[in-house]
Amino acid sequence: SYVCTHKLSVDPLIQIQTMRFITLLLTAFISLQSFSEEKFPDGTPIPDWFRQNEVVNIQTLGKKYNILEYGVINDSTLLQTEKIQSVIDQASQQGGGVIIIPKGTYLSGSLFFKPKTHLYLEEDAVLKGSDDISNFPIIDTRMEGQSLSYFAALVNADKADGFTISGKGTINGNGLRYWKSFWLRRKVIPKCTNMDELRPRLLYISNSNDVQISGVSLINSPFWTTHLYRCNRVKLLNLHIFSPATPVKAPSTDGIDIDVCSNVLVKNCYLSVNDDAIALKGGKGPWADQDPNNGGNSNIIIEDCTYGFCHSGLTCGSESIHNRNIIFRRCKINNATRLLWLKMRPDTPQKYEYILVEDITGDAKSFLYIKPWTQFFDLKDRKDIPMSYSDHVTLRNIDLECDVFFHVSQSDQYKLTNFTFENLNIKAKKPECNKEIINPFIWKNVKVVPVQGNPSSKH
Repeated sequence: SYVCTHKLSVDPLIQIQTMRFITLLLTAFISLQSFSEEKFPDGTPIPDWFRQNEVVNIQTLGKKYNILEYGVINDSTLLQTEKIQSVIDQASQQGGGVIIIPKGTYLSGSLFFKPKTHLYLEEDAVLKGSDDISNFPIIDTRMEGQSLSYFAALVNADKADGFTISGKGTINGNGLRYWKSFWLRRKVIPKCTNMDELRPRLLYISNSNDVQISGVSLINSPFWTTHLYRCNRVKLLNLHIFSPATPVKAPSTDGIDIDVCSNVLVKNCYLSVNDDAIALKGGKGPWADQDPNNGGNSNIIIEDCTYGFCHSGLTCGSESIHNRNIIFRRCKINNATRLLWLKMRPDTPQKYEYILVEDITGDAKSFLYIKPWTQFFDLKDRKDIPMSYSDHVTLRNIDLECDVFFHVSQSDQYKLTNFTFENLNIKAKKPECNKEIINPFIWKNVKVVPVQGNPSSKH
């Protein structure tokens, strides 16, 4: 009331500043209100954690351990696994800290990070994986929906809450020899599996909470690139993930595999790999849902990413039993084989539900791809085929060029219900859609324009 009664005596500059302050407060309030209204597809609120995306400051992580100060030398041809591991172990014994990889190239086999230890790669620093599989020990681990003995990754962290990888450097899997060997094996043994060619992953993090991987490049993995298993609250920020499709295909080099995890954010990343860019895993087999090592993924957000060549932008499966509350939004797709791929595995009980794909632009061979996944099919001792389900899937606000709009097959092995297509602007060589396959199937403002020739001829 004082301001209103005595407004003529108040300095105009103060009035302006006061109004600006009030405006800022209102803007902040409205912004916070809109954030609080953001929900997962099943209607539960999205926690503020997903919006707090400051990159870790290594100055807050304890003592710095520059590997050059501990006997490691800059030599891309000299295997230095033991020396680098000794730096990690020393940091762990002294209460934790940051292992710094400085400018240069350092060749290594498997490294194991302990609780309270972190990895930082300076700009132009390269941690390079050995192309000799004997430099990767066999451990109890997780691979292709199974808990088994297999090779450790190049970088491993287990039960390491708060683990971080950051910087502007590169972790290079040096996968060429493994890729060539894989394709030679396939020529001799056409039915060989992905795991028959002995090769490591690039990065494996398991049983860990509050993990952040930011800024680095993850390239040329021999096998899967980034594998998360039984983790909660993981942020993958500003990453460059790449493996080639030519001249030698890098087989099964998935960009990010999320396996029995909750609360995962993938943001501002570039992904181009010769397999699925992001795949949701969790287990496989006729009794997969009864195995305590298996489980579902929930509360996964993929946003503001750019894709190069890949087999799909987002895949559920093939080793997956339950995915719920998955958001894939505000991404640019370029030269993908599929936008959304639901792998329905006849030998595994599966449920994919509350999936939202929105605000996507670009091109892909297939807009939506759903078919039985029968590779390496094995019912074991089960007599019946388990029924699978995909429910409450929404694709909206999408502007895409594709070869095939609706690449979906009907099957008595699964049921597709409650799909919504909304605000779609699609150009397709094959625009047909059999709406009877999905029930109910809601369409709102869907435009599918048939085109001559091949709109995605770059594939």
